[in-house]
Amino acid sequence: TTAEVLDEISLKDGINRRGLVLKLLTALKQIANHPAHYLGEPGPTAGRSGKLATADELLDLAALGGESTLVFTQYVAMGKLLVRHLTERGLGTELLHGGMTVGARQDLVDRFQARELSVLVLSLKAGGTGLNLTAATQVIHYDRWWNPAVEDQATDRAYRIGQDAPVTVHRLIAAGTVEDRVAQLLAAKRDLADRVVSGGEAWIGELDDDALAELVLFDDGADT
Repeated sequence: TTAEVLDEISLKDGINRRGLVLKLLTALKQIANHPAHYLGEPGPTAGRSGKLATADELLDLAALGGESTLVFTQYVAMGKLLVRHLTERGLGTELLHGGMTVGARQDLVDRFQARELSVLVLSLKAGGTGLNLTAATQVIHYDRWWNPAVEDQATDRAYRIGQDAPVTVHRLIAAGTVEDRVAQLLAAKRDLADRVVSGGEAWIGELDDDALAELVLFDDGADT
């Protein structure tokens, strides 16, 4: 259980403690994304995640309006699940990730810009810099990064020179999960948010035991 993992973390220090903290939080974020993501399953995906259902609604509305959409996730495994799911629903989509060659990435960019693809799924770090994706008028952040500046940098792919239409940005947060708690924490503590923007995401591994428990446990002590 999460409580047992917290007990283990409390007995560690230094790099060993940080590693356990990040492992715990990553697992909880994967659960928030989709059960299949956490379990390492290829599917099925439909009907198992409120977050995915919300993404489907947003993408359907975009398709009805003839709009193109970028979908960012920090996890390649989640990106593959999204591409499989969206393809089954009849949406033209591909995944751009850091393991691709420069030429393969550019091919996907060109196809998206030519509107051969209505949706482009991107791993957050690979798609966050150096790409011009101005065909997009909708941006969906499927999961949240620990550092909001990284999200902003990715969103800017749709705001590059040549964009002449409004761009709508959606950030999906599963209520009552660790990503919900992190979003609340950053919103409530402006000084922390400022440090995160300037110092990266290392802060998440430095949370003390009480702050960590507050993020991952409900008030009654149950796991998120």
